[in-house]
Amino acid sequence: MKNAGMWAALLLLGFSGFMFWQSLSYPYYTPAGPGPGFLPRWICIALIVLSILYLWESIKKSVIYFSEILPKGRPLASVLVALGSLLVFIVIVDFTGFVISAVVLLFISLVREYKWYSALGISIVTSLFVFYVFYTLLGVPLPVNALGW
Repeated sequence: MKNAGMWAALLLLGFSGFMFWQSLSYPYYTPAGPGPGFLPRWICIALIVLSILYLWESIKKSVIYFSEILPKGRPLASVLVALGSLLVFIVIVDFTGFVISAVVLLFISLVREYKWYSALGISIVTSLFVFYVFYTLLGVPLPVNALGW
């Protein structure tokens, strides 16, 4: 149960099996040549084979324990802050729009390393820049609030 390599291999095996099953819904071959199911099917087959080989190796040869790879101390706190700020972003993005949610996400992530006013300034400028590039220039639909940003 503590073998991280085994769990990673099982996760990859499950993912590649699911993607292989999904690739069966696309035609493998068309009159013009290989169809849209050709490449995903072969990539998934390769992933399935590699994940089985890695599963075998992680069980028999090189056991990697979770306690060896999980961070401790300040790095663990950084991981938890990143996950927490992402969770906050997901919860508030529908209500506040992309810009405010991104400012909150970046501020939570940066305030530990920068002074609060620097973290806030970087968060605002970065969020507005990303919003401008993706929403205005590239036309990517982003969630907006009542003000349109």
